[in-house]
Amino acid sequence: MGPAVPRPLGILPLGYAAAYVEFAESLDLEVNAAVQRLAAALRARALPWERDVVPALGGGALHFDPAHPQLPAAPLQAAAAAVEACFAEGLPAAQAVGREVEVPACYDPELALDLDAIAERLKLAPEEVARRHAGCEYHVLMMGFAPGLPYLGGLDPELAVPRRAEPRLVVPPGSIAIANLQAVVYPYAIPGGWNVVARTPLAPFDAQREPPSLFEPGDRVRFVPISRAEFERRSR
Repeated sequence: MGPAVPRPLGILPLGYAAAYVEFAESLDLEVNAAVQRLAAALRARALPWERDVVPALGGGALHFDPAHPQLPAAPLQAAAAAVEACFAEGLPAAQAVGREVEVPACYDPELALDLDAIAERLKLAPEEVARRHAGCEYHVLMMGFAPGLPYLGGLDPELAVPRRAEPRLVVPPGSIAIANLQAVVYPYAIPGGWNVVARTPLAPFDAQREPPSLFEPGDRVRFVPISRAEFERRSR
């Protein structure tokens, strides 16, 4: 048997059209895996009044249509019943949740804006920082504060560095950055304070694409190193 699946602490109203299933108030990778599995199980139930299921770091939100004719009179209790049914029937295996996503990553210093500073701080060669960063398997814990921005767990603890003292007003699109024990991929040019270690030529978010986001919660992500020439070729 595998490890026990953490149970929710409670189910809370989230506005007037969602219920939040709370597992923990802080990040725990085992808890987040349970959140992803529960989200997949809730989606599979395809409740007619369900609008969306949105996993977060330590819980997930079940959004519902308040005008749907089949919405139960007590939606919070109905959400709780759906959650209990998912646990009673068994959550899907962790390996069945999410996709394998390979992301080309260029660690050229002109693109990896903070690579040299990170290497100096950690007393490692920049090439070693890049090697360790690309050697991890990451998991999309949740989609973040901007559309298409994934928060990734799985960073090598030896690469844990704090956020930059001074955030950048504009971080180039496709920048791959780290802070503490997580990584992100900036979907387009936005402000940010994470340490940029690489850049991908892919477009993490495109509103005209279906689906718009390259990443989804639960995905397993690997960064594949590419040369500057390959980056330029794939950026055209």
